[in-house]
Amino acid sequence: MPEIVETNVYQFHELSEEAKEKARAWYREGALDYDWYEGVFGDFETVCTILGIRLKSTQVLLMGGGTRSKPRIYFTGFWNQGDGASYECIYSYARRAPAKIREYAPRDSELHRIADVLQAVQRRNFYQLHAEATHRGHYHHENSMTISVDRNSPTNQGMTEGAEDIVAEVLRDLARWLFQQLEHEWEYQTCDTTIDEAIVGNNYTFTETGCGR
Repeated sequence: MPEIVETNVYQFHELSEEAKEKARAWYREGALDYDWYEGVFGDFETVCTILGIRLKSTQVLLMGGGTRSKPRIYFTGFWNQGDGASYECIYSYARRAPAKIREYAPRDSELHRIADVLQAVQRRNFYQLHAEATHRGHYHHENSMTISVDRNSPTNQGMTEGAEDIVAEVLRDLARWLFQQLEHEWEYQTCDTTIDEAIVGNNYTFTETGCGR
């Protein structure tokens, strides 16, 4: 015959420190099984628009049968050599990008620098530079981006010296910036304070040793 087994359960604040650590580990195992990075991606898309970067996209199928455009942004992280972020895009000059990026992110000096460098190299080339970035290989980091740069001059003028390298490196710098934002978000989402608040807010209960119920 079936038996009824009673188990005492505890709120998080009732656990010992050792049991709390086990409870946090239990929560971390499944806490981020959703698209926790979507907010960072959304911010990145806005930054790209301001800088004149149009992200390439892929059509993905929705559960209801429709489709939506998914930007080609990639990353792996955060513990192994070779981890990083990359993206595929078309870049061209955007007016007032340095001023607009300062309005959008007034404290982000790296974004300010990226916008300023792009503005300066475009000015030297009469704002005619265009670039395209595609992904290559199995890894996702700034050096997995193949970047081609050209000048759309009606008189077939060539690029100024070093312009191609400058644009390519700045686009890679933006991928490095993106990875830092993702890393910061991951650290925030998985830190003890955030996890403790989530556990308490969701009223999870545990055994005396910290096993989730």
